[in-house]
Amino acid sequence: MRRSKPVYEAIKRIADIAAASVLLVVLSPLLLAVALLVRVRLGSPVLFAQSRPGRDGRIFTIYKFRSMREASSSGDAIENVATDADRLTPLGRAIRATSLDELPSLLNVLRGDMSFVGPRPLLPEYLERYNSEQARRHEVRPGITGWAQVNGRNAVSWEARFAMDVWYVDHRSLALDTRILAMTIGQVFRRSGVSAEGHATMPPFEPRRHAEETSEEDS
Repeated sequence: MRRSKPVYEAIKRIADIAAASVLLVVLSPLLLAVALLVRVRLGSPVLFAQSRPGRDGRIFTIYKFRSMREASSSGDAIENVATDADRLTPLGRAIRATSLDELPSLLNVLRGDMSFVGPRPLLPEYLERYNSEQARRHEVRPGITGWAQVNGRNAVSWEARFAMDVWYVDHRSLALDTRILAMTIGQVFRRSGVSAEGHATMPPFEPRRHAEETSEEDS
């Protein structure tokens, strides 16, 4: 059950709007530069747009700079490229490592789809794979960064990430948000946890069977 924190939520939303508005203006030259690089190196579209579940599982469209080639192409250079490792370009690796690919998500923060801090928005098909505890990560707006992102990012297991997401939901506060933002800055400079071991990004989430569902098979 969601623990209501109306004062915290109101202050956080005002801060999100103010910060996103200022950053979109201040960082507009950087946004333009990255957009031009993506356009030259990867072509169109410059932005990656994908449906993601937000607060209460409501679907929204997230925006990021594109960091991968298309999955398939009719051109001679790309033919049936399927894996993330094959599709991820040197430019893509660079902007992902520095989190520059996340800059267009400031629009999502401004619109109210996301916050600066919260559980990362994942794929819609994961909604039916969560157990009841893991699903609690959707009690708050998803974030550009979050507690799991500053404690391992993609280098930790899905189960550990979800546990940290739920911990954040239960302990969220302005002080914790400030701490996470400060830790995020340090992590961006260290470029740590960008990918899971043995993967270019992160393997798909495939839930383990609960003990009560497999006890007879395992006995």
